[in-house]
Amino acid sequence: MSRFRAGCLQLNPTDDIERNLAAIERLVAEATAQGAELVCLPEYASFLVRSARIMKSSAYPEAEHPVLQQLSAAARRHSIWIMAGSILVLDGIEDRPVNRSYLIGPDGQSVAYYDKIHMFDVVLPDGRELRESAHYCPGASARVVETPLGIFGLSICYDLRFPHLYRALAKAGAEALFVPAAFTAQTGPAHWEVLLRARAIETGAYVLAPATTGEHPGDWQTYGHAMIIDPWGRVLSSAGSEANTVILADVDLAEVAKARSRIPSLTSNPDFRLDVVNSKLKKETAA
Repeated sequence: MSRFRAGCLQLNPTDDIERNLAAIERLVAEATAQGAELVCLPEYASFLVRSARIMKSSAYPEAEHPVLQQLSAAARRHSIWIMAGSILVLDGIEDRPVNRSYLIGPDGQSVAYYDKIHMFDVVLPDGRELRESAHYCPGASARVVETPLGIFGLSICYDLRFPHLYRALAKAGAEALFVPAAFTAQTGPAHWEVLLRARAIETGAYVLAPATTGEHPGDWQTYGHAMIIDPWGRVLSSAGSEANTVILADVDLAEVAKARSRIPSLTSNPDFRLDVVNSKLKKETAA
């Protein structure tokens, strides 16, 4: 299929999983009623607080994860594709959970998953330090999945700052890139849209970026502004800062081929040598 309608949710998740899931179900139904065949959820769509200790209380093994079960049921009930944002999953390899995104088919079955590779280890402008790597286990594999709708590349939030990941996804065939996020309110105004549009332009791919927004327990704020961007870098739809809403756009994968034929940067890979030149001149000493 070369054309389909996509929806991206913008949510204000808290520590109340049932409330969060009810909001997701309502918006999935709303998007489906407006013709969406694919609905994308943000990072931490079902549970978001500042405390990593409390966040980890929402982690379960995949086979018994209540959130995954409910999202699978929603996909089956509405007969749509759901990109499940991310949930914390205990994979049995380490005691730290992985931050995992799922793509769920209309039959309710998970067809692919992706574990967030780049951990959000940063110092924010207000001085607060965040160290995801201390609490969550990073993934080690990028993932592209072929579906009847199109070919999708999976990523999560902070991955957005690493363009080589998206180039690899696009070169592997991805026509649309998922970027579910809980982007901070401190970095969002300057960075979010710029990075999303850059990734779309660099790869000639659609970017589907659902987002969390507003206040969350533990004095935490996320930026919102969920977006759908076309392969030329144009913003097709944006949610602003409004909570619990859905944005929609028609995706035409013919636009991917068109953008890549106009600017074929994915096929240009010249080898080069990197030279570092020290231009500092020694200060001459007077005789």
